[in-house]
Amino acid sequence: MAHPKSKISKQRKRKRRTHYNTPVPNVMACTNCGSPVLRHHVCDECGYYRGKPAIVFEGEE
Repeated sequence: MAHPKSKISKQRKRKRRTHYNTPVPNVMACTNCGSPVLRHHVCDECGYYRGKPAIVFEGEE
């Protein structure tokens, strides 16, 4: 059976894996209140999505 000629150390293996970068989340300003919101998500502050109310908080009616 085939086997590696020499063991790859933990340090060498980890150096090879360091080039992977996780993507940065897309954050934009809410069109209603201006707070930072992830794209394609309802705003946590005002409850609006694409200029329309999506969530009605208690006591706002």
